[in-house]
Amino acid sequence: MTVLKTSMRNFFAHKGRMALSAVAVLLSVAFVCGTLVFTDTMNTTFDKLFAATSADVTISPKAAKTDDTPRNGKPESIPASVLAQARKAGGVKSAEGAISSMNVTVVNSANKNMGSSNGAPTIAGNWTHNDLRSMEITSGRAPRGPTETMVDADTADKHHLKLGDELRTIAVTGDFKARIVGIATFKVTNPGAAVVYFDTATAQRELLGTTGRFTHIDVVAAQGVTDAQVKQNVISSLGGAGSYKVQTQKEYADENRSGVGSSMNVIKYVMLGFAGIAFLVGIFLIVNTFSMLVAQRTREIGLMRAIGSSRKQVNRSVLVEALLLGVVGSVLGVGAGVGIAIGLMKLMSSMGMDLSTRDLTVKATTPVTGLVLGVVVTVLAAYLPARRAGKVSPMAALRDAGTPADGRAGWVRGLVGLVLTGAGGFALYTAATADRASDGALMLGAGVVLTLIGFVVIGPLLAGGMVRVLSAVLLRVFGPVGRMAERNALRNPRRTGATGAALMIGLALVACLSVVGSSMVASATEELDKSVGADFIVKTDGGMRPLNPATEKAARSVADLAHVTRVKEVPAELTAPNGTVHKGQLLATDPGYMQDLRRTTLSGALAGAYGADAMSVGSEFAEKNGVKTGDTLTVAFDGGRTARLRVAAVTSDDTGLDKGAMYTNITTVERYVPAGRMPLDTGLLAAAKNGQEDRAYASLKAAVASDPTVKVMDQSDYKQSLRDQIGQLLNMVYGLLALAIVVAVLGVVNTLALSVVERTREIGLVRAIGLSRRQLRRMIRLESVVIALFGALLGLGLGMGWGATAHELLALEGLKVLDIPWPTIVAVFVGSAFVGLFAALVPAFRAGRMNVLNAIATE
Repeated sequence: MTVLKTSMRNFFAHKGRMALSAVAVLLSVAFVCGTLVFTDTMNTTFDKLFAATSADVTISPKAAKTDDTPRNGKPESIPASVLAQARKAGGVKSAEGAISSMNVTVVNSANKNMGSSNGAPTIAGNWTHNDLRSMEITSGRAPRGPTETMVDADTADKHHLKLGDELRTIAVTGDFKARIVGIATFKVTNPGAAVVYFDTATAQRELLGTTGRFTHIDVVAAQGVTDAQVKQNVISSLGGAGSYKVQTQKEYADENRSGVGSSMNVIKYVMLGFAGIAFLVGIFLIVNTFSMLVAQRTREIGLMRAIGSSRKQVNRSVLVEALLLGVVGSVLGVGAGVGIAIGLMKLMSSMGMDLSTRDLTVKATTPVTGLVLGVVVTVLAAYLPARRAGKVSPMAALRDAGTPADGRAGWVRGLVGLVLTGAGGFALYTAATADRASDGALMLGAGVVLTLIGFVVIGPLLAGGMVRVLSAVLLRVFGPVGRMAERNALRNPRRTGATGAALMIGLALVACLSVVGSSMVASATEELDKSVGADFIVKTDGGMRPLNPATEKAARSVADLAHVTRVKEVPAELTAPNGTVHKGQLLATDPGYMQDLRRTTLSGALAGAYGADAMSVGSEFAEKNGVKTGDTLTVAFDGGRTARLRVAAVTSDDTGLDKGAMYTNITTVERYVPAGRMPLDTGLLAAAKNGQEDRAYASLKAAVASDPTVKVMDQSDYKQSLRDQIGQLLNMVYGLLALAIVVAVLGVVNTLALSVVERTREIGLVRAIGLSRRQLRRMIRLESVVIALFGALLGLGLGMGWGATAHELLALEGLKVLDIPWPTIVAVFVGSAFVGLFAALVPAFRAGRMNVLNAIATE
């Protein structure tokens, strides 16, 4: 009880000094809890949606996948005869055929895409009774003929659509127009999909290209009959499952949920990873805080020891303070986490993914996780300072309070740091010299971890030399004030090293990712210049959906083009002569592809791969499976027949474009795959007639302009697209790393604030002998700047080393250009100086307001 009272008294006596550490715990816990609440809420939203849209029993084609875009543009379907059989099954109240397709684009009269901008699908189908489970018509009526459609209310609101507006739907079978006659509102939250409805006949004709077929059949169970019973009865009525997939509502919803759940898990674990980085940075802040508090209370602890307190009691007292800090920070962090989750939901809604706070899900495990994590991390971080406190001798009561004589890092610490750093450096070297990227990846990870820990441990040793160098360059020009700032930074290398290390972690990751991103762009740009002979590339926006036949036809009609090359990805199962089976795909193209993309041929001739029943293979596949020119592969085409194709060429996989691609002629595939199963073009490559590049570019864009999702890019456009994609990814990562950097800044603020308290008497003395308030504030600001720049130098140097090693692995995948983004590196370094200035504002202001006499009288 005495230990608890002492700890409580000390905690509240130093609550101001504990505040920033509590904020670090709060932010870290908030990010973890916010991530959990956000992803749980998204899962709840999709769970409710799938439960509401699923029939009691659903019959669908065996090959249908919930998250798959059909390569031929048409969803898998089943004949209408299945509907008649399902209606005869026992326990069936009703059954209805449904059509649903996600391979459509819907545009308004201004040719603007009405689909979501966040990647959610546009879904077209027929209006059925099952839709009434999740939607209600709130304006107008359901469509009744080929010129009528109905849209969901979210899409109508977002794009200002109203009854009577005309929409054009672009499908694989062609374009068709219809006027809005109804608007339906979701009864549950719609995460962002755009939905359009037609009558059944129109949906069959325009989306499937035929009549008498459905993508699935919705079965309603009679009262008192379970879904499982109806499922078995339907299977019996169909004569067995056969080529159909029969699922209960739960099974159908679970299948949909699993597809979404994998994406949610990626988001969840990535965000938790960045929260872990913030926790790691927070550990340095907490260690520094308690180390300085213990140092400042040396005399007090000595008195406690002198009057009978044992080492264990002192140790326990400090740990109880840490426990209180962890509890306070974690409790506040759990509440802040809910706020962060709501903020993320609002942000996603502004980007097109609608999430309602009505679905806000805070599981019991979330606050428990936040509290346990925050408390455990805080107590562990305070363990070493607590242990140091327990070692304070009773004789310390007779000495002046202050920092114990441990200013220099011990030789043991230095030796351990050198060993760890050396081991990490060796791991990075091993990764950089690996023959395969998969082998080097593990060593890269080990090297990153070991060098990071090594730099943290050896930080106090590095602080002495690096701070002196930085001071000679930056601080000496400020005269005596600069030299005092230098000495203050050097006074306790362990503290300076820990403070700089907190900033180092975030900046190391920024530097590493900047090098990797810049190198990827530079490598791809060089590869494009070297290998791509086509003038233009035609793809859908994002490249996720295939091109419609109308787009290909329009592109081929452009008179200013010398040729247009079709590119199709054809799934197939290949059996090598040694019996090895490989599931992959062939790249079926027109022969013009040889000019559009230049590939190095190691044996044979690539032109031969475009002959009858011929193909090429990549060098890695050939080496792995013992395949050489002249061999014959057995190729089972997905949805088609099995062919025996002769290997006419082996191409080099030492490239960043089409690495591992196996080429064949489209005409070869057409002999074995029926027209109805033939994949659509994934893209087109085109070359302009000599001297007509500008005209051809304008003509090609005009020819395909009717589909706003289709993009025409020249090589310059394509390079910019790569830069934009990588830039957006890096900006997202930088945004997540900002949390760790904010916590690191708090660490600098806290270190300076506690340092000012520790030097109260000293500050009073230098003020008494003539140092002005302005000079005092400048001294503290300069000290902060040099600590921040020390952390920046460590982080940027370490990060560039990681990035260069990662590039060596990328080079094995064909991305060979190492590009250091010096403008970014310099900007981050200069920005670190401003971070130091910002961190010093409050401590410098408080130091300047000290009463000189009171400061001198401080014990």
